[in-house]
Amino acid sequence: MDATVALAQALIQRRSVTPEDAGCLGVIGERLEKLGFELEYMDAGDTRNLWARRGHGARVFAFAGHTDVVPTGPEEEWTFPPFDGHISDGLLHGRGAADMKGSLAAMVTACEHFLANHPDPSIDLAFLLTSDEEGPATHGTRHVMDVLQARGEAIDWCLVGEPSSKDTLGDIARRGRRGSLNCTLRVRGRQGHVAYPHLALNPIHEVVPGLSALSSIEWDQGNEYFPATTLQISNIQSGTGATNVIPGTCEVKFNFRFNTEQTPDGLKAKAEQCFAGCAAELEFDWDLSGHAFLTDGGPLAGALQQACQDVLGITPDIKTGGGTSDGRFIAPTGTDVVELGPINATIHQVNECVRVDDLPRLSRTYARILELMCG
Repeated sequence: MDATVALAQALIQRRSVTPEDAGCLGVIGERLEKLGFELEYMDAGDTRNLWARRGHGARVFAFAGHTDVVPTGPEEEWTFPPFDGHISDGLLHGRGAADMKGSLAAMVTACEHFLANHPDPSIDLAFLLTSDEEGPATHGTRHVMDVLQARGEAIDWCLVGEPSSKDTLGDIARRGRRGSLNCTLRVRGRQGHVAYPHLALNPIHEVVPGLSALSSIEWDQGNEYFPATTLQISNIQSGTGATNVIPGTCEVKFNFRFNTEQTPDGLKAKAEQCFAGCAAELEFDWDLSGHAFLTDGGPLAGALQQACQDVLGITPDIKTGGGTSDGRFIAPTGTDVVELGPINATIHQVNECVRVDDLPRLSRTYARILELMCG
């Protein structure tokens, strides 16, 4: 079996549902240590993190990724058990096959191949790996970057292995992502009997005009690199279940996916203003999952495009779509960040899978990027 496929299969077979690592970092760390990487585990809270670096003093190229996966959902709905790493009809099946244990395997074997041919590269190599990306992402990459910054250790270039491809390997890469801002709005009215509304204050009635105003705003029209900022109301909870009781409280959750035209503070202020006329007591609980970021498309983006052309015969379209990634914690430090990984058609789904042949091709592409960055 191809070395990249075998490693991906071994990682899939570890049940690393977020924030569990289930020994994945140990498997990877053992391979990296044999290549001369110095391993530093930066565990925090319930999260395992690994910072591995080879070399001292040169500019740093880092691979970044996560070993944790999302829950499987009903396992009986899977064609093959989600943690078996079963291979059938040219596909490697399993939770994390595409997001992103296939990429992790390709990163490791790419370094093995690259260092076999370039044992003394002109750049330092590093890995930044975490088991907390699919969850709150509080103690993972964010924590490692805080530690590195505190001691003055910088990453110059970073390749994140998120599954960026759409129809064929390498057709899409990313150099930016939208930001994500969440809000839980708690509305306190006064409970009462529906026959005596003058003795109560219905929090649903009070909050609806503000929600209507909020959802009707055109926040921006996007720009050259990003689509328009969007708002989605995702949850509304209220009531006792009885039809004759005016509820006393209401809770609303909504999310902004925003571009570089917006700032979190600006979105908060404009959103809260929508509820200025509400007679009920309001509490806004804001949570910033990540800022929007856009890197400059410098030498790393050029190397990525050239490597894809050399190995895959395709020049990727470099975009900024999709959800969030841990690149949002790395790019603000001045690191040039790009993302390239497998086809994302089945990520987070039942029967997640990746094309077996794509994994060694991805490994060769990563290795070619390293060669070009050393050029």
